[in-house]
Amino acid sequence: MKLTCSQSDLNTNLSLASRAVPSRPTHPVLGNVLLIADEQAQKVQLRAFDLSLGIQTRFPAQVSEGGTITLPAKLLGDIVSRLSEGEITLICEEEESETETEGAMVTLTSASGRYQFRSMNPEEFPNLPQVESEDAIALPVDLMTEGLRSTLFAASLEETKQILTGIHLTRLQADTLEFAATDGHRLAVVQAVSGTDEDEATAAPEMTVPEDFEVTIPAKALRELERMVAASSVDAIALNFDDSQVVFEFGDRHLTSRKLDGAYPNYQQLIPQQFARHITIERKQLISCLERVAVLADQKNNVVKFSLDSEKQELALSVDTTDVGNAREFVPVQISGESIDVAFNVRYLMDGLKALPSSEIQMQLNEANQPAIFTPLGGVKMTYLVMPVQLRE
Repeated sequence: MKLTCSQSDLNTNLSLASRAVPSRPTHPVLGNVLLIADEQAQKVQLRAFDLSLGIQTRFPAQVSEGGTITLPAKLLGDIVSRLSEGEITLICEEEESETETEGAMVTLTSASGRYQFRSMNPEEFPNLPQVESEDAIALPVDLMTEGLRSTLFAASLEETKQILTGIHLTRLQADTLEFAATDGHRLAVVQAVSGTDEDEATAAPEMTVPEDFEVTIPAKALRELERMVAASSVDAIALNFDDSQVVFEFGDRHLTSRKLDGAYPNYQQLIPQQFARHITIERKQLISCLERVAVLADQKNNVVKFSLDSEKQELALSVDTTDVGNAREFVPVQISGESIDVAFNVRYLMDGLKALPSSEIQMQLNEANQPAIFTPLGGVKMTYLVMPVQLRE
């Protein structure tokens, strides 16, 4: 095998693929990337797979002799990222190996030097799952980006609640997907609609979602999808799925992930339908005030108190930390309903407020021990529910 490519192309694509290389591989070959040099297409394909998440990417190269090898992902990445821009040549000479897993020596040559390292037998590398589906969905990139940006932050990080470590996608209508994420303390739900742009020249590709579409996908995989899409210039993502796998394809990039097993919680039951109090707030002003008072928040519980004064039409934010100090800020608001004191975890609150897409937001709640709902005024239809923290008298 012999190929020549640019340092920037190899570095960019290797960085993307390596996100699917496990930090502690269960089999040595999984710590490698599979490199396929295609002489006919004059392209190089890189593939990584941790047996749950798989990433595949292709880029142009001058391939004078095709072939397939596996290369140590971290070692190769550390070398390539430190090389200066310019051409890189990779050569792999066929040779007899002493063991079935051991591969040939690979030589990497750049303008500044020469490196050699041992590959592994490519036949040891597992194939990515293949999904053949007649119900492939063309997802507009803007819709997918909007849905992920508004929900990924709320997914659980605790593996003991595995179903909550995913994002739940549900069909509402043929052109509307609902994204939902919860960790048991907060809930983010967004309804993303395709084809909402009135300008036909910039309108999103048409999307048709099958009636029974409902899937929970690991947030880890979708974070990688978000990163890969941001680095590409495509308009749509093809989503294929079966009973156990989902596959996203766009341009020369391909991401596969297992589905999460189990029933996702019926989150709609958690959202109150009627509220005793409605508060309209300028979002950025509230975030700025929260960032200031949060400096003094107790690192053990990170709690901020909301004191809503309906007479003054004012919100007081306060933090009182034993042995450290206290802080208080005031925000003008529009309040409908009686005054109330309620407390929240600052981080949960900030995550949701930063994801809400409008300049003005509405906060709705009933009592201090019941869920508070934050929604944007205009734009994307998003609901952010956060559970209050019990105040100690």
